[in-house]
Amino acid sequence: MHPHLHTEENKNCADVIAALDECHARGFLWKVFGNCTDAKHKVNMCLRAQRLERTRLNREVAREKRKHIEAIWRENEANK
Repeated sequence: MHPHLHTEENKNCADVIAALDECHARGFLWKVFGNCTDAKHKVNMCLRAQRLERTRLNREVAREKRKHIEAIWRENEANK
């Protein structure tokens, strides 16, 4: 299950989300017979790409914070 799709964070995926919404609006049987599968897959891949980019950026920030903390620890050890 996806989080809310129509948010500011998902603006890069707005076109594929709109295509999925249009497909779902065609009705229940349209979805049941798998006609929305391709649109759903595209939404999944777009959201996945966003998540991977967000994870990469978070990891870089965490590494920088860790370097800063380790520098403070080394400084404190040197001053003892």
